[in-house]
Amino acid sequence: MSFLYRSTRNKNEAVTASQAILMGLAEQGGLFVPDEIPVMDLPLEELTKKDYRGIAYEVLSRMLTDYTEEELWYCINGAYDSKFDDERIAPLVSHHGTHFLELFHGKTIAFKDMALSILPYLMTTAAKKNNSDQEIVILTATSGDTGKAALAGFADVPGTRIAVFYPKSGVSPIQEKQMVTERGKNTFVAGITGNFDDAQTGVKKMFSDPELGAYLAENGFRFSSANSINIGRLVPQMVYYYYAYAQLVQSGEIKVGDKINIVVPTGNFGNILAAYYASLMGLPVNKFICASNDNKVLYDFFTTGVYDRNREFILTSSPSMDILISSNLERLIYRIAGNDAEKNAVLMKELSETGKYTITDDMKKALEQFYGNYADMDTVDATIRKIYEEDGYIIDTHTAVAAAVYDMYKTETGDTTPTVIASTASPYKFTRSVMTAIDPAYDSKEDFELVDKLEELSGVKVPQAIEDIRSAPVLHKTVCEKEEMESVVKGFLGI
Repeated sequence: MSFLYRSTRNKNEAVTASQAILMGLAEQGGLFVPDEIPVMDLPLEELTKKDYRGIAYEVLSRMLTDYTEEELWYCINGAYDSKFDDERIAPLVSHHGTHFLELFHGKTIAFKDMALSILPYLMTTAAKKNNSDQEIVILTATSGDTGKAALAGFADVPGTRIAVFYPKSGVSPIQEKQMVTERGKNTFVAGITGNFDDAQTGVKKMFSDPELGAYLAENGFRFSSANSINIGRLVPQMVYYYYAYAQLVQSGEIKVGDKINIVVPTGNFGNILAAYYASLMGLPVNKFICASNDNKVLYDFFTTGVYDRNREFILTSSPSMDILISSNLERLIYRIAGNDAEKNAVLMKELSETGKYTITDDMKKALEQFYGNYADMDTVDATIRKIYEEDGYIIDTHTAVAAAVYDMYKTETGDTTPTVIASTASPYKFTRSVMTAIDPAYDSKEDFELVDKLEELSGVKVPQAIEDIRSAPVLHKTVCEKEEMESVVKGFLGI
């Protein structure tokens, strides 16, 4: 059954799945959402017997309805291959009385690889399907992980270029080194003297500037996005929640049809929204547990019904979640507003003009399946240390936010529903924060000394992604003000 994707801010803007992926962002700053979430008509029992690629096909074929079977298998097989260091792609492991879905076995050791390995295939296929002869310029803001995963996915892909902006002082040393050593000849990386929200706002501004769009077109270019504002990022993320469920069934932890809880460390709200979409498709979910760090704008929203970004921006040990404007929340707001683009546009205008908006009581009632809480940096450190001391399992700072909030949820509710925690990055990506949480004395060591010590403590081999940057030269040295982002992109494109 075919359906269209519609803008969250204009009900009359409707496109096919491939057009939505190619465009990235709708006009007027809206995001593309499916007209409907199709029900998974393959029985859950059959779905849970499939491997990762098989489940990916079943989910993607129902969500991306204008792609052919042949096109989807081309994209899936190209994405989920030996670039992942575990043949299961996203293994589920049991520790701390729960289950961690390890989403960091891809090329850049973060969960963004799960979708950004397939997005270049989906996008270049979309360009062919829609007879687009313009060069695609991927424009991306990153709080740390999307940047390198997007660079790795699009590096040297014919017909594409990619520009990534990151907050110069707002990512981990390993995250920065991964980006600035990128060798792809079609890549560009710039640090900005601001925070992630500044980078994201600058990127959105360029996307929604019609004059800039026309100027690009005159010169043979078109913008698209690798951020989770692109529906081509969100749909592939639905897959691994089904796969986690399948692994729980296969291991005998649950029976087909049993509900699970899903815990996600959340900044931009895309990863947890993908879980929500999977549940609308038919995945049996009891509770979505939204875990925030000290930048607890989402916790406050779920508690009060007021979204308010007017607050201090805090740099934390979980930098990929240091976000005050959670872009993907707009897709959820649109849905609980009754898929009313006009109502949603009013709220987003309020957010833009005043930095806040308030949802109605009816809309708040529609969020009862969500639970929000937050963990400060001391709690994150204590959680990393506790889980390491319990059984030698080492998690990164973002996963620790989720584990800490899950502990709070269990204490508050007594809920014993089997639970999956999205483990979003390898501890090797945040080595200093992780190692000093285990023992503050490690802070005196050099970054790569800590890498080797982490290997010794965890028994997990240093990932190739880290080995690759030990001695790699810095190739991207641009640092700019947020006001200079547009001119920097034009310079990269030579226009």
